[in-house]
Amino acid sequence: MKILVADDDPQILRALRVTLRARGYDIVVATNGADALRAAVDQRPDLYLIDLGMPRLDGVGVIEGIRGWTSAPILVVSGRTDSVDKVRALDSGADDYITKPFAIDELLARVRALTRRGVGGDSDPVVRVGDLTVDLSARTVTRPGPSGGELVRLTPTEWRLLEILVRHSGKLVTRQTLLSDIWGSDHVHDTGYLRLYVSQIRKKIEPEPKSPRFLITEPGMGYRFLQGGSDGGEA
Repeated sequence: MKILVADDDPQILRALRVTLRARGYDIVVATNGADALRAAVDQRPDLYLIDLGMPRLDGVGVIEGIRGWTSAPILVVSGRTDSVDKVRALDSGADDYITKPFAIDELLARVRALTRRGVGGDSDPVVRVGDLTVDLSARTVTRPGPSGGELVRLTPTEWRLLEILVRHSGKLVTRQTLLSDIWGSDHVHDTGYLRLYVSQIRKKIEPEPKSPRFLITEPGMGYRFLQGGSDGGEA
């Protein structure tokens, strides 16, 4: 099993690397958030140990970037003890949280517990849709421009909606699932929200928004994202 350990504390990094390798794990290390994301894409670890207070990109940013394209377990290993930090990390996609200083036996037990869940399965973090590039790790959408990649500007809600559909490419995602995931369970009947945001996204990514090829409506049920496009679809 391959584990990515991301921490800017050299002593913690060295201790975890030695301890985990002694238990037979294959270890990849990173000392800042940007390097952690690159290592995640290049190495495709089976499990992540992420510190929150890293330079260049904090741990929450790393978790969000990772969670955009993989369901591999994430264990936060941090000196931050405030419940606000814990909730923020877990809401961003972490599976568990252990605070420093920690007993190595407890950390190993949590690693084993996460491993037993059998969580995993990566998708490609970069998805190409027509002339668009959707980067689930960087959380960006770009298209070719005169001076290289031109950013397609999406609001946070538009991005979240597009991300869910792209991650479930080819599959029907119900209106209730989208409304609950984005706005909460109190809004599962507010389909007007959904139609508005789907319309806005189509204007930004579809060659012909009124005849969508990628973001397809399944009448009465929900929406489906077709990476290869379709011959037509309903708005």
